[in-house]
Parts: sequence; structure tokens; C-alpha cells
Amino acid sequence: MSGTPLAKTARHAPAAKTIRQATSAKESTSPITKVVRHLEAGEWEAAHQLAQRESTALGYWAHGLIHLIEGDLENAKYWYRRAHRPLPHGNTVAAEIAALKAAVRHGTR
Repeated sequence: MSGTPLAKTARHAPAAKTIRQATSAKESTSPITKVVRHLEAGEWEAAHQLAQRESTALGYWAHGLIHLIEGDLENAKYWYRRAHRPLPHGNTVAAEIAALKAAVRHGTR
């Protein structure tokens, strides 16, 4: 009798794990998640190819960040305006990538 709760838990654990894995897989394959991964890896061109197809505030933010990294300040200003975000000042690329990643993870802009 004392083994019943454990058996019940063990029987249901794989289903719960599968749901978490499916959710995680969906999040990890979204285009904006891929953009963030490319940014973290220093792959600006690959990130740019994906970001310019994203018509969302997060996509615009990523696109602006890429232009900021490239030194194209005018384009960066344009995309940050479209994302409704202030243009960062100083050496903040790493902080911007981290903030973008957190926003993607939490589904915010």
C-alpha cells in the first residue's frame, strides 16, 4: 500500500516531462530564439538574416541591436524606434543581448 503513491507518481512523471520537453523544444526553435543564439555566438550575419524577417517588437529590437553591433547607428536608431525601445549608449552590446534573451524567455518585449 505504501508503494502506491510512488508508483502513481512514476507512472505520470514521463507525461509531465514530455510536455515540458515539447514546450522547451518549441521555444528553442522560434526564429527570435535562434537570433539570440546567433548573437551570443557572434554570428551577426546569420542573426541579421533571421531578424529582418521578424515583424515583432522583439524582432525589431534584435534588428536594431545587430545594426548597433555593425556600427550602423542610423539603422540602429530606426529599428530601436520601431521596437519602442531607447537606443542604448556606451558599450552595452552584451547587456542588450542578455536583456533580449530574457525578454524572449519571458515572452515580453
